Amino acid sequence: MAQIKVKLVRSLIGSKKDQIATAQALGLRKIGDESVQPDNDQTKGKVAKIVHLVEVVEA
Repeated sequence: MAQIKVKLVRSLIGSKKDQIATAQALGLRKIGDESVQPDNDQTKGKVAKIVHLVEVVEA
C-alpha cells in the first residue's frame, strides 16, 4: 500500500479548532513534526482540510 509523509510547516496558532484537531489526528503537534500515513481517501480528506499548513511527499 502506498504511503505519504505529511510534515507540519506552519503554526497551528490562530487556526480553527477543527483544523487543529485534524492536525493532531495526523500526529502533528508542532512545526517540523512528520508522520507517515496510508495514501487513502480518509487521509487525503484530512490533508485537504489543512493543506495550507502542511507539506506532503510520497514516502
